[in-house]
Amino acid sequence: MFDLYRSQRAMRAMRQTALQRGHVAILDVGTSKIACLVLAVDGATPPGDGVGHMAGGSSFRIVGAAVTRSRGMRFGEIEAMHETERAIRTVVQGAQKAAQVRVDHVIAAISGGEARSYGVAGETDLGGEAVEEQDVARVLAACEVPDFGEGREVLHAQPVNFALDHRSGMNDPRGQVGERLACDMHMLTVESHVVQNLIHCIRRCDLELAGLASAAYASGLASLVEDERELGAACIDMGGGATGISVFWRKHLIYADAVPMGGDQITGDIAKCLQVPLATAERLKTLHGGAVATSMDDGDMIPLGGDSGDWERDRRTVSRAELIGIMRPRIEEILDEVRTRLDAAGFETLPSQAIVATGGGSQIPGLDTLAPQFFGQQIRVGRPRRVAGLPEKATGAAFSGAVGLCLFAADPQDEWWDFEIPAATYPARSLRRAFRWFKDNW
Repeated sequence: MFDLYRSQRAMRAMRQTALQRGHVAILDVGTSKIACLVLAVDGATPPGDGVGHMAGGSSFRIVGAAVTRSRGMRFGEIEAMHETERAIRTVVQGAQKAAQVRVDHVIAAISGGEARSYGVAGETDLGGEAVEEQDVARVLAACEVPDFGEGREVLHAQPVNFALDHRSGMNDPRGQVGERLACDMHMLTVESHVVQNLIHCIRRCDLELAGLASAAYASGLASLVEDERELGAACIDMGGGATGISVFWRKHLIYADAVPMGGDQITGDIAKCLQVPLATAERLKTLHGGAVATSMDDGDMIPLGGDSGDWERDRRTVSRAELIGIMRPRIEEILDEVRTRLDAAGFETLPSQAIVATGGGSQIPGLDTLAPQFFGQQIRVGRPRRVAGLPEKATGAAFSGAVGLCLFAADPQDEWWDFEIPAATYPARSLRRAFRWFKDNW
C-alpha cells in the first residue's frame, strides 16, 4: 500500500499545481472523437469532517471547449501515435483559443486497456480505542493485492465499505470505538502499455498529465443521479470503439469493464452491406438509423448518393427498415455482451438495478425499446449533469465522459482516505505494486 499512497500523493501534487495556476484541461480521448474542456478553477474548498461529494474538492467553471474527429485510435487505444498527437494538439489549441488562456496540465480518461475489477479486503486491531485517521490508513494498507498478472497496473483504488466489529456498511468509521476495523476496497486495473502510450502521446503535445481516470467511471459520475449511485446502478457508455460499463453502489464505483464494440462497428456493418464509404454509412446511421423497425419504415426510402460517375449506382436507395435490419444485429450483440458481464459481476444482488445508457451510441432511436428485452427492465437514456459554463454543444450524451472528468478533477474519490502513517507500520504484503508506473513517469 505504500506505493499506492506515494503515487496518489504524486497525482495530487500534480493536480494541485494545475489548480493553483487557475486552469486545467479535460481531455476525453475516444475512438470517434476527442473532446477538450478548459476549466477555470476558483480555488480549493477546505475538507470537511466527513467524506462525500466535493470533500476537499474545488469549484470550477468551463471557459473553453473544442471537439475534433479522433485519429489513430482503435478500441479506445492508441494505434497511430502521430495521428493521435496531431488530433490532440488540434483540439487543445481550439479549446485554449475559446478560453483565451494557455493550459499546461490535462486530466485524461482511458477507455481501453481491458479494465478488470477486483475486490480486496483488509483489517486491523484497534484495542478498544476510537478509530483515528492512522487506523483507517493502516486498514487500507493491510489490503493485499490480487495476482492481476504482469503488464497491468492499478488505475483506481477506493474503499467502498468499512466494518467496525460486527457493524458493517459504514461510510466513515472515524471517532467510533471498537476492537477490530475492516475495509472492503475496489481496485481497477488496466494494461500498462495503454497507459504508457497515452502518457507519451500527451507529453509529445507539450502537456503534463495531472490526472487519469477510467472513461467508464467518468461517464457514470456524469450520467447517474445521486440516488442511483447510492442504491445501485449501471452506466452503459456506448462510444465509438468500445462500450464502457460501470456499476456504482453507495456512491462508489464497484465494477468497471468494457466491451470492444461500439458505434464504429455499426457504421462498418452498414458500409459493408450497402457498399458505401464509411462517411456515407456514418451519415445514414446518424440521420436515418434505428434499433426497432415499424411497418412505416418499409416505405421510407433513403437515397444513398455517391459520386462514382455510375448513374445507376449513384441513384440507389435503401428502405429505413433495411437499414435498421443491418444495424440491429450488432446492437443486440453489444447489449447481450453487456448483460453477460453485468450478470458475472453480480449486478442483480444490488438493492436497485437501474440501468442508464449514455454516450453517442445511446442516441440511436429505439434503443430504449430494444434494451428491455436483454435487461428485463426499462433503461434510461442519460445526459451529463449540467455544470457551470458547459456549452450547449457539449450537453449531449456523447460528452458524458468529458463532463464526468470535470467532476473527477474537482473531487477525486481516490484521495478521500489518503492519511499519513509511519512507513514502518506497512505490512510486508500489501498493495506494493499499485500505481508502479507513476514512479517511472512523473
